[in-house]
Amino acid sequence: MAKGILGRKLGMTQIFDAAGNIVPVTIIDCSENVVLQQKTVENDGYVAVQVGVTNKKENLANKPELGHVAKANTAPKRFIREFRFSEAQGNELTAYNVGQEIKCDIFAAGDIVDVQGTSKGKGFAGTIKRYNHQRLRMSHGVSACHREVGSMGAIKGNLKGKKLPGHMGNVTVTLQNLKIVKVDTERELILIHGNVPGPKKGYVVIKTAVKASK
Repeated sequence: MAKGILGRKLGMTQIFDAAGNIVPVTIIDCSENVVLQQKTVENDGYVAVQVGVTNKKENLANKPELGHVAKANTAPKRFIREFRFSEAQGNELTAYNVGQEIKCDIFAAGDIVDVQGTSKGKGFAGTIKRYNHQRLRMSHGVSACHREVGSMGAIKGNLKGKKLPGHMGNVTVTLQNLKIVKVDTERELILIHGNVPGPKKGYVVIKTAVKASK
């Protein structure tokens, strides 16, 4: 069964496993997950469940937002995402009723998941920082522009995909096949092995791994 939950990255720490080894983990706060809408093939052309997390003040929401969350009898949400199912999995929507709160216990320690988030924005960056290009020589008649873009060859009309200076970071990143180390059902926390995309307090999407080995 495909499963998914939204969360907020609290930061990283380390714990000890049963063998006494240090395990680096990222702590994700998965509280306040509420199902806002069920989408079906008949009404929307595909099967999905819409989930929102983290309440916000009503005066920060517009009328369409308020009307949408009123159907789920909940407060407006700061972060809303959908979890899609195939048409063959349409019967799994019965596990996600509108207004229902999703708890972190849908996952367990040892589960393999994909985590999606927005990477840290670094602003405008050159190709050395952005793509790890090599700088120009520091001597032997080379100009003083040691970190500029070197020769790119014949690129007339072929700039798409070219590695040029520009905005670095602030893009959607998905890390696949990460292992859940621990699930704290009392505090609604999920501890994931290693790092996950995004800064502290950034929102992430945790869902069943699509490429996990059988």
